[in-house]
Amino acid sequence: MRRPRSQVLLQVLPQVLLQVLPQVLLQVQPHPARGGPWEPTWESLDARELPAWFDRAKFGIFVHWGVYSVPGFESEWFWWYWQKQKIPEFVDFMKNNYPAGFKYEDFAPQFTAKFFNAQQWADLFQASGAKYVVLTSKHHEGFTLWGSEYSWNWNAVDQGPKRDVIKELEVAIRNRTSLRFGLYYSLFEWFHPFFLEDELSSFQKRRFPVSKMLPELRELVTRYQPEILWADGDGGAPDCYWNSTGFLAWLYNQSPVRDTVVTNDRWGAGTICTHGGYFTCRDRYNPGRLLTHKWENCMTIDRFSWGYRRNAEIQDYLTTEELVKQLVVTVSCGGNLLLNVGPTQDGTISPIFEERLRQMGAWLQVNGEAIFHSKPWRSQNDTVSADVWYTARPEEGLVYAVFLNWPLSGRLLLGQPKAAEGETKVRLLGYAEPLNWTPSAQRGLVVELPALTFQQLPCKWGWAVALTNVV
Repeated sequence: MRRPRSQVLLQVLPQVLLQVLPQVLLQVQPHPARGGPWEPTWESLDARELPAWFDRAKFGIFVHWGVYSVPGFESEWFWWYWQKQKIPEFVDFMKNNYPAGFKYEDFAPQFTAKFFNAQQWADLFQASGAKYVVLTSKHHEGFTLWGSEYSWNWNAVDQGPKRDVIKELEVAIRNRTSLRFGLYYSLFEWFHPFFLEDELSSFQKRRFPVSKMLPELRELVTRYQPEILWADGDGGAPDCYWNSTGFLAWLYNQSPVRDTVVTNDRWGAGTICTHGGYFTCRDRYNPGRLLTHKWENCMTIDRFSWGYRRNAEIQDYLTTEELVKQLVVTVSCGGNLLLNVGPTQDGTISPIFEERLRQMGAWLQVNGEAIFHSKPWRSQNDTVSADVWYTARPEEGLVYAVFLNWPLSGRLLLGQPKAAEGETKVRLLGYAEPLNWTPSAQRGLVVELPALTFQQLPCKWGWAVALTNVV
């Protein structure tokens, strides 16, 4: 069996090259059309203004797809739980379903992507109403969805699909939709020998980032030009081990996406919720309050896993009502929602995921005005009526109240807006006629909702009224 190409290169390349590569990544050049140059320090990089498209976008689709989709059992961390932690249910799953001596690597040929159709995926993501998509180019297992020069025989071109999955989706997204194309990339790999060697040295050695991660990540950016770069998986190593600031300086100054790319905050131990383009803070992060820094709520339709699970039950999936609430609360508090689906090993997006995405799209067809291009208002939620959340379009003089429960009385009490008789107007999104309102006896206003049957409602899972001339 041939040795991995990365090992061969290490024997051929002069050691001096490995020493100078980090310094090469630190080089920055001014770009006359924008700010900068950005220096390889957090002080400089954190001062870069986030490209405006990201805040306007509000809603994206996350896709976790890899070799872990083959066992499709419990979690995308299947390899780690089975081989490293030896959790009994994972050990028993393998014992009961696979022959003795079966290795995780043996799953790769079964990762066929036989029914993967990038155009169908792109059309579904467009129908969801999302404005960007983020595909896992490489998870912690190390398997790349493109033919990486630095991942010999452990990638989707040499194994399994024998196709450049990233290129197919990138082309479909950019040719068929208005979505921005993004990529997730795990910095570390659970069982890569170079990383394990560096870990034993308490990360004083840097063989893995110098010979694998940094050149591979630059290859990924140069080849596919993602406008979202979603880093993850620091393996407990600090950002100086990864040379994160050096890489980001190159990304912001010299890369082909330097003007439009956005990045997150997972660039080494201690950087999360502290440094980077926008904050994720933790998985499924939704603080329910306004944050001063742009943030993203990355979460899953499946409550328990990012990857496909064959053992999921119907109650494990969030309902459309729950997903709409996640979106509304997130946007009201200044965040974006990144909603994850996990395709099967053959490239199929399960009907339950497809239904949820299409229903989100149907909701946004009616209520997108209150979501996209909006800004947080002075109050994020109502203090009188429960489950009423606010957004605004200040330049248009509009405030939106999104209410998740239709009041049985037909009267919506809004305690926060201060209305003016003869000036304030109210309309229900998806309904043609203006609505009547009266001042509340306490404060705010009472909106008279139209008497509609269930079939006549503009949508099924939450509604929005637009208010003009309120403060």
